[in-house]
Amino acid sequence: MDTDKQRQEISLIGRILSMEALLLLMGVVCLVYGLVNSDVMSIFFGMIIIPGVFILSKVRKKDWTKHWEDMEAEHKARESRNKPSPPPPEG
Repeated sequence: MDTDKQRQEISLIGRILSMEALLLLMGVVCLVYGLVNSDVMSIFFGMIIIPGVFILSKVRKKDWTKHWEDMEAEHKARESRNKPSPPPPEG
């Protein structure tokens, strides 16, 4: 039971510190910095980064799962083709 709890905690920490979370944080920081300092470019970058993170998340979940399934199927097919044939019987 303890190992399951540890695995869940590690998974949660991994999700919190994931690249998407860091990008989202960067977008929010840019947006807030731009609003506080009236910096148009920071506001622009914040407004581009934040929706981009959500789009990236959708694309990664949808396309990469299919991609890895295709790669595994191709790898298995290649392995079955490249299996060495048994040596011919002597005699």
